[in-house]
Amino acid sequence: MDGGQIAALIAAGAFLMLVLVLAVPILRLRHTVDATTRMINELNDRTTPLLADVNVTVRNVNTALEQVQTSLDGVNLQLAKVDTMTSHAQNVTANVANLATVVSAAAANPLVKVAAFGYGVRRAAAARRHAESEREVRDTIKQQRRAARRGDR
Repeated sequence: MDGGQIAALIAAGAFLMLVLVLAVPILRLRHTVDATTRMINELNDRTTPLLADVNVTVRNVNTALEQVQTSLDGVNLQLAKVDTMTSHAQNVTANVANLATVVSAAAANPLVKVAAFGYGVRRAAAARRHAESEREVRDTIKQQRRAARRGDR
């Protein structure tokens, strides 16, 4: 055995030691990979029914949303009808207000004239009574003066 063969033998021994040292972590890593694979398979087995339930729930939600959309369409139709009725009621209210203004103007003008005439008649009657009272007072004073003059003579 020469030096090259001894060096090769030492290198082969070192390589064997390296393989033996690395074999233990590799075997442990294999167990970890196997456990991870089992866990992924179990997770896959559990999520399949969950995904089926989620699909059923999504279908039910879509059905409910379609029903809500149908209801909203009905409500929008009814609101359009209410808007039409409201606009008609607004027109009727405006017409009634205009009619009330016309009736008020037609009735107020003659009423004002009648009230003014009544006021004028009351004032004229009061002035006439006052004038008659003054005339009676003047006549009484004149008679008293005449009587006083006759009494002086």
